[in-house]
Amino acid sequence: MALITFVNQCHIEHGAIGMLGDTLRQLGITRPLICTDKGLVNIGVVDTIRARIPNDVDVTIYDGTPENPTEPAVKDAVRMYQENGCDGIIALGGGSSMDLAKGAALLLTHDEPLIEYNAATGGGAKIGPVAPMIAIPTTSGTGSEVSRGAVIKTEDGRKLIFSSPNMIAKVSLCDPELTVGLPPLLTAATGMDAVTHLMEAVMSPAENPPAEAIGLDGLWRAVGQGNLIRATENGGDREARKQMMIAATEGALAFTKGLGAVHAMSHAAGRIDHLNLHHGTLNAVCLPACLRYNHDVLGDKIARMKQVMEVPDSQSLDQAIEALNAKLGLPANLSEMGITADMVPGMIEPALVDPTTRTNAKPVDAAGFEALYQDAMG
Repeated sequence: MALITFVNQCHIEHGAIGMLGDTLRQLGITRPLICTDKGLVNIGVVDTIRARIPNDVDVTIYDGTPENPTEPAVKDAVRMYQENGCDGIIALGGGSSMDLAKGAALLLTHDEPLIEYNAATGGGAKIGPVAPMIAIPTTSGTGSEVSRGAVIKTEDGRKLIFSSPNMIAKVSLCDPELTVGLPPLLTAATGMDAVTHLMEAVMSPAENPPAEAIGLDGLWRAVGQGNLIRATENGGDREARKQMMIAATEGALAFTKGLGAVHAMSHAAGRIDHLNLHHGTLNAVCLPACLRYNHDVLGDKIARMKQVMEVPDSQSLDQAIEALNAKLGLPANLSEMGITADMVPGMIEPALVDPTTRTNAKPVDAAGFEALYQDAMG
């Protein structure tokens, strides 16, 4: 059993959910709220988790998590928690369920409005202890199980980051078995979310050698060793599933060093309500353009990433990612995802003020984001 204690207790192994009962006792949680979504209820994953919880533990289930978590959904979970006298949260699902759970844990111990705590305006400094949380990821992408942040669409329509060390789950149980049934396209999209985290962390100009080393190791596991392709093409490949769960967790550990323009672009595009675009897919599509934009400031980081990703000398990193996206069956550009040229101006300002822009490898202004979006449009 792999136990990592960089930021919390993180168990990564097949069968890790078998530790759930002991973990609840360890944290003194006797009335947990499971924050999840209807899809996981329908396919029986919630029942699987419930079966690992002792019978004397009173469980409440909130399954209203939308694909992109919203402030109203967070408030619904808070009401359910309070009405049922819950004393802790189990975040079960992909990044959306974990982000919603973090938002609920925050509002349970802090006064509204939620927007007061957003990272772009320094709100993270206002975040104190939150309700205790256990994270159980069912995808290998966001790394939310070990990250300090959550992305939530607020009531005013903005997609904002909320971040504090106090928002990290107390314990994460990362069981690759829970990802075995993930459909190929979702496996690919969430996997490319992890790859983007890893690459942007390495590219970030912040000096943090341990985080950069973790990022390079994750890229080796996901891309260099072919585990993302293997997991997508054969969902039952248990070893590939495990390696992708490790890579996803490493992505979040690495991006303590910072992210970049890819995430700023994706967060801004994710605000377009009628499209409801998947974050990981947006990252995959925007990544090649940002690699081209950053290329001239990356120095020997290019060679290091190419080495661990096993990219041949004849191919550039942006070309390698475009080829990987194509092999995974992901869109080639933003136009294929439904984004039109008239939408681009409305995305530039949200991308500019996104906190991830500050740690891009190369400074990005409004003209830079316009050029990046035009490149990513195809």
